Amino acid sequence: MADASTLNRPLCCEQFGSGAARGCFAAADGSLQWEAWGWRWWDFSGAFTVKPQRLAGGAGGALGTASPPLSSLIAVFLPQGFPDSVSPDYLPYQLWDSVQAFASSLSGSLATHAVLLGIGVGNAKASVSAATATWLVKDSTGMLGRIIFAWWKGSKLDCNAKQWRLFADILNDVAMFLEIMAPIYPIFFTITICTSNLAKCIVSVAGGATRAALTMHQARRNNMADVSAKDSSQETLVNLAGLLVSLLMLPLVSDCPGFSLGCFFFLTALHIYANYRAVRALVIETLNEGRLRLVLKHFLQRGEVLGPTSANQMEPLWTGFWPSQSLSLGVPLHRLTSSVFDLQQLVEGHQEPYLLRWDLSQNQVQVVLSQMAGPETILRAATHGLVLEALQGDGPLPRGLEELRNQVWAGPEKDNWVIVRDTHQVLDKLFPKFLKGLQDAGWKTEKHQLEVDEWRATWLLSPEKKVL
Repeated sequence: MADASTLNRPLCCEQFGSGAARGCFAAADGSLQWEAWGWRWWDFSGAFTVKPQRLAGGAGGALGTASPPLSSLIAVFLPQGFPDSVSPDYLPYQLWDSVQAFASSLSGSLATHAVLLGIGVGNAKASVSAATATWLVKDSTGMLGRIIFAWWKGSKLDCNAKQWRLFADILNDVAMFLEIMAPIYPIFFTITICTSNLAKCIVSVAGGATRAALTMHQARRNNMADVSAKDSSQETLVNLAGLLVSLLMLPLVSDCPGFSLGCFFFLTALHIYANYRAVRALVIETLNEGRLRLVLKHFLQRGEVLGPTSANQMEPLWTGFWPSQSLSLGVPLHRLTSSVFDLQQLVEGHQEPYLLRWDLSQNQVQVVLSQMAGPETILRAATHGLVLEALQGDGPLPRGLEELRNQVWAGPEKDNWVIVRDTHQVLDKLFPKFLKGLQDAGWKTEKHQLEVDEWRATWLLSPEKKVL
């Protein structure tokens, strides 16, 4: 029998993942009595009681734990340890992503219906061999497009994953619109569906690659495989629901092309809106050029560092996924120098493991990286380039940079390399404050998403050694 003093005092407690902890009390008959479970991520806890259950034969048994009905769905469709095992933006992103996937599934059924009509399904005069040839040409065009796009842009998708994700889904809508319009112009049917399939294969590459990048962002316990698997389960459930709704929708719209087109435009608008809300919900804590530009501009003008949430809300989504022409990181050294004198000017004043040349007439910054350049060096080099860009703009700047901007605006009294050397001295004081502000604000500075080429260099000249 339990002592009376221990009946109302918890003996121990346990917790599953991020669920609310439950205590264990001593029952009057000496058995252990556990509290009911609670699930804090759904904003309710187990504030209900469960009567003790005994095993057969009258022996005292442990209490059966009562869980909410949604707990099984959580285990099936959400990563283990949710929400602590994923990023804070996981749930809003997945909700809007499910909405867009549902709309895309319905639009896709309308497009498939149109393609099947175009190749002759239901038409006794249609040729099976002609339909097969059309299908093979369509698939081969898409395969070639997939390879070419992966070679052309594959290494750039990580830098602007949100923008490319949005681009991929909009391109998918364009591809489905082409499929719906294809039967209306039979003479151009093969060309139209080949173009559509080419666009869809580009969507497959861009969407799949950016989804992988976002999965890496969401996984917080080295659980990328689990996050990816549960995302696949969620998508399968949404597509299944879309399939069931499509079975009800297609008989209603198949005999009315105008109504079918109207449904497609409505679903497309919903699809684009849900995609925009999904990528806007993302809060990525690593810096690409767009986010670094926003954070640096705010720091130079106000002396404060924007946090990841604010910067991600301000980041442009409809533009900016093409590479910047004003900042090039990791360029080859031979592109910047053609003589010993050029190399000497380039090296002079550069104490950091990178060399920077600024073309003031074109406002273009090119950076050569040393073999020893790490993430912090690359971040400083990018900051240096954007600071030089700011010298040609408006808005308040710190005192040292304001003086340099006045010199730039006054005319070509100083060579560009002299301005670059002077900005090095300003950054020696400014960048450590900026870097600490980034870390304090929650940015992950040990890695970045800046677009950097693979060229690296080693230079022997130093600022102290002059070559005559």
